Amino acid sequence: MTTTQTTILEPEAAVASNSNGWAALSHLSAFGLFLGVPSLVGPFLVWLFKRDDPYVDEQAKEALNFNISFLLYGIASALLIILLVGILLLPVVFVTWFVLVIVAAVKASAGEHYRYPLTIRFVN
Repeated sequence: MTTTQTTILEPEAAVASNSNGWAALSHLSAFGLFLGVPSLVGPFLVWLFKRDDPYVDEQAKEALNFNISFLLYGIASALLIILLVGILLLPVVFVTWFVLVIVAAVKASAGEHYRYPLTIRFVN
């Protein structure tokens, strides 16, 4: 006969887990988890509703800054299609955005303070 052991989360661990989930959601919401709206709205909504939590506040602002920056990089790349440079640059911007959002979500869900590279800090 085996005995099962249940693990009860301490209140601090439950709060940290909840914060990690919201922080990861702030990054993943850029993929359009909020009914396909642009990648800026999801991180903004998470920040707006959960900014009282310091970790979620930090990560949501980081996600918002990153998505604003990459929106600008995407627009610049699209305009550079006229000079044919954008044909190569636009896919690089998109793939970089996609990979970095996944990396940030994984790090945030683990409770790590992640800062995106190549980000202009619009929101402090």
